Amino acid sequence: MVRLIIILAVLILALSFFGISIRAIVESPTGHDNFTFMWELVKTGWHIIQSWFVVLSATLHSIFPKMQA
Repeated sequence: MVRLIIILAVLILALSFFGISIRAIVESPTGHDNFTFMWELVKTGWHIIQSWFVVLSATLHSIFPKMQA
């Protein structure tokens, strides 16, 4: 976790060095649209993974019924 915080801090400093404003990117219509698009992809991927684990769990419980808690 500490490594992630350090990496984010270094990235922010690098962006600042090159004069790139994170606020300007986020508040721009294009930036907002891109973040919205990426968030929708993340949510869709999460639902697919979650559904896959539900099916996997049901299959394993039907194959090994005595292992249920």
